[in-house]
Amino acid sequence: MSERASEPSRRTLLSAATTAGLAAALAGLPAFTASAAPRRPAADAPLPAGTARDTLWWRAPGDAHSMIEQGLPVGNGRLGALASNEPGRETLLLTDATMWTGGLNDTPDADGQFPYGRADFGSFTLLARLTVDIPAHDLSAVHGYRRTLDLAQGVVTSSYVRSKVTYRRQVFASRPDDVIVLHFTQSGGGSYTGTLTLVGTHGEEPRAESFGASLPNGLRYGAAVTARGDGGRVAVNGSRIDFTGCKELTVVVSGGTNYAPDAAAHYRDPALDPERLARRKVRDAAAHPAGTLLRTHVADYRELYGRLDLSLGESSAEQRALDTWERLKARARDDIPDPELEAAYLQYGRYLMISGSRDSLPLNLQGLWLDGNDPDWMGDYHTDINVQMNYWMADRTGLSPCFDAFTDYCLAQLPSWTELTQKHFNDPRNRYRNSSGRIAGWTVAFSTNPYGGNGWWWHPTGNAWLCNSLFEHYEYTQSGRHLAKIYPLLKGACEFWETRLLTTTAPGTSREVLIADSDWSPEHGPQDAKGNTYSQEMVWALFGNFCEASARLGKDTGYAATIAGLRKKLYLPEVSPKTGWLQEWMSPDNLGETTHRHLSGLVGLFPGDRIRPDGSTPQDIVDGATAQLTARGMESFGWANAWRALCWARLKNAEKAYQLIVNNLRPSTGGANGTAFNLFDIYEAEQGRGIFQIDANFGTPAALSEMLLYSRPGHLELLPALPEAWAAAGHVTGVAARGGFVVDLNWRDGRPTSVRLRSVGGRTTAVAYGRASRTVTLKPGESVTLKDLTR
Repeated sequence: MSERASEPSRRTLLSAATTAGLAAALAGLPAFTASAAPRRPAADAPLPAGTARDTLWWRAPGDAHSMIEQGLPVGNGRLGALASNEPGRETLLLTDATMWTGGLNDTPDADGQFPYGRADFGSFTLLARLTVDIPAHDLSAVHGYRRTLDLAQGVVTSSYVRSKVTYRRQVFASRPDDVIVLHFTQSGGGSYTGTLTLVGTHGEEPRAESFGASLPNGLRYGAAVTARGDGGRVAVNGSRIDFTGCKELTVVVSGGTNYAPDAAAHYRDPALDPERLARRKVRDAAAHPAGTLLRTHVADYRELYGRLDLSLGESSAEQRALDTWERLKARARDDIPDPELEAAYLQYGRYLMISGSRDSLPLNLQGLWLDGNDPDWMGDYHTDINVQMNYWMADRTGLSPCFDAFTDYCLAQLPSWTELTQKHFNDPRNRYRNSSGRIAGWTVAFSTNPYGGNGWWWHPTGNAWLCNSLFEHYEYTQSGRHLAKIYPLLKGACEFWETRLLTTTAPGTSREVLIADSDWSPEHGPQDAKGNTYSQEMVWALFGNFCEASARLGKDTGYAATIAGLRKKLYLPEVSPKTGWLQEWMSPDNLGETTHRHLSGLVGLFPGDRIRPDGSTPQDIVDGATAQLTARGMESFGWANAWRALCWARLKNAEKAYQLIVNNLRPSTGGANGTAFNLFDIYEAEQGRGIFQIDANFGTPAALSEMLLYSRPGHLELLPALPEAWAAAGHVTGVAARGGFVVDLNWRDGRPTSVRLRSVGGRTTAVAYGRASRTVTLKPGESVTLKDLTR
């Protein structure tokens, strides 16, 4: 071990964590703040028309008592809502990504682990509830109801007929204006009469147009609403807003908190008055016509959504005639492929990513959407799969800018994570403490919050997994700026592991190897095993990523050589002579549940890339990984199915990968695993009780993407796991590849017909299909089209 890993002083630690470079990096995470007036498109700018793959629709509104399964999500990356779209009573459950109770949570329990409850760790909570009551438009009094989520525009629309008048409303969340807009229109001589109320969910005093308050942890928050009518009257009446005889009605709402991504300021901006700012934002937005606000939103949204287009083939006319819920049920009942629905599921994931991950905190277990103040697991950031899975899709599907929220979150938390590690990790009560007695760098617990706080048990390998995810983003984008930002995280994680690794001999040999100290293989098996495959694989990847970052940035070459030396001595898993499986623990015995939801022992297959079925990995290791994956089974929770699908895609087993995607599309009824009415993924926590957990909504599209294109720096493989259901004909444009390329791909009869590569920083890569391969060299910004690749 290098002497560099000796314990630093707290002064040195905090100084390192607040360098000018890190401070500049943290500036990339905006909070609820004033902003310049947005750039407006031309008044006659056409709105894009969606295809069958870009449209989801329903014949019924959402039930206000079942919003997490039936409310339609909107969001601008920071501010979100679930909309019921009931004709007579529109309900919006409003959220802000930073609306969190709790705090640093820096006093461990008697076992050296962290408290994990709403009163100490804290919880993601609702910001407000907005209700628009139109009594004469009760559902029983209307007909021809239709509800649509236009993925191409990022707009929720509902329409119906009452007394021969067609009524229509649109709901959208605008990032440029930082508001949510509801626009009510009609054709046929009708009007709107009703009331509008905005109320908080934490006991705030009701007021008609705005409210502001503070949580017990000192976080200030506020929200505001305004309404403008055409041809009628709008007036404040006590704690509500009344509208009477309006031919059109525009409602604008905004809100937020004084959260700031600054550990030194305890994650608060004391100068910010959220209620006042919310009032200003709704006033400024309401000064513009609803059509102008819509065009401004769509132009901004399309800049991201329009980067990728996908066709997996054509669905039948009978399938297209069904609404989305009936279509899901038919897909499960008849077991007939519905390629347009399957493509739409990927685009829905992209819609959620754009709506939930811009300009604020990253997506947590709930994404940006809640139906109450008591989400399971507090809606936290789980570091042993869930927050990482949330971002597997972003780069792959053309949404690299949405990844920035995850990067900036980790950077903002680093000072606190480092201080807590230094202070508490080697607590003698902590069963995961370093046997060496030394400590350096940083790590996390299984759960983290936005205040630098940890919850539940220590998760030593969590730092490696977070860093590997951040580095993979660099592999896609080739952004030197991003690499420089994450470098302190990579280096600190390496310093932690330099103090943690133990020297032993490989089983059955006299070869000296390095293994991880006592750890858990999430989330099953013994809690104190050494040399777990999970830790060994993650640290092996971390060390390699740090060495590459050091070389690219020209930093710490001596320390990189030390880390490279440690990497060479890491023990890597073997195949058990008893089971024939790749060992999950450093033991020939299986010490956990054979069908467990987690694939912790297979992280070298995915999300890692050390185990490859291309001849570069010993065949017994590939076979052992396949055997372990087979034993895990094909039935689990949505996120676990998504992870399985990604692993089968890496093994080029198209039909098993596809079946797992189909399994996730099964409609959830009675709380069962599957897809809800609104396409949120539901996790059956116990008999009859389902939980919304958003990771599968991103992991499943990531698997679909991986089936169409496998990549690592210097190597792309086309259609590695294309199932028969999509083989006839299809295309994908804008799918990203590690190494810095974007790919447009067309196929017919299961074979690529053309492929276009564009460099976004990559230089040279092999492009392969089957046994055929070509080497392509491009300069950044250049592109090339390849044909006849199969010859």
